[in-house]
Amino acid sequence: MDKLDAMAIFVAVVQEGGFSAAARRLGVSAPVVTRAVSELEAAMNVRLLLRTTRVVKVTEVGERYAQDCRRVLGELEEIEQAATGSHGAVRGKLVVSASVMYGRLKLNEVVLAYLARYPETEVECRFLDRNVNLLSEDVDVAIRIGDLPDASFHATPLASVRRILCASPAYLKQHGTPKQLKDLAKHSVIAALGLEPGSEWKFREGAGVDAPIVSVPIRARLATNSNDHAIAAACDGFGVTRVLSYMVEEQIASGALVEVLPKCAPPAVPVQALQHQGKRASRKVRAFIDLAVERLRG
Repeated sequence: MDKLDAMAIFVAVVQEGGFSAAARRLGVSAPVVTRAVSELEAAMNVRLLLRTTRVVKVTEVGERYAQDCRRVLGELEEIEQAATGSHGAVRGKLVVSASVMYGRLKLNEVVLAYLARYPETEVECRFLDRNVNLLSEDVDVAIRIGDLPDASFHATPLASVRRILCASPAYLKQHGTPKQLKDLAKHSVIAALGLEPGSEWKFREGAGVDAPIVSVPIRARLATNSNDHAIAAACDGFGVTRVLSYMVEEQIASGALVEVLPKCAPPAVPVQALQHQGKRASRKVRAFIDLAVERLRG
């Protein structure tokens, strides 16, 4: 079998999580898929996949090889487009991932602008409150909030967000506005567990970027895994909550919520676009990230 065809089949197996699913996607028989992967393994004398009767798992070597295969196949597509005079066109399907609220409040605007600017493209949005695996889940661009422990992907800074402590004006009028961190112990706290699952919140101890970071014990009267629920409860006057700044932009602007102890807010965290091909990313990926930078940076 042609080496490039075998590489494309192997990538499909990794993305689909199995031989049969890959065969259905490619429109070929399962034995063709199995033979292609076996030929690759035999040619390189390495194990790319671990097969059992129930599951197919990618080895560490297979993970790296699949990433390289995607890069090579993407470069080949670019070369073919250039040869046929369509190099300047941005086309094809783009898969984008982000958290549910960031996708709804921020990224949807970028997606619609991208589709309007590049009419030969399609976008699949996967808004999930978990970190996707770009390679095995076939995601082109993932938007991540926070520092990145894994440096194996190329990251483009888009923006930054802060953790905001806030409450409704009605609640603060009735219970008083906290003036110091220790005052939080006297207030009704709403904990958004998806952002901060522990029983402590970190703050700056005073104004200034060099102020030390301290942990403040929190006893939540209401704990929820839904950021929307925490925000709604705060707007209804139940208590003080802490969420990311982009989540309550509208509520702060309208006066439905008021920021509390802003000088004690912890340092901002970055918002970054991840993709795995670096400077060799396809035109559709580069075009989307360029537009995201244009719309979101600052």
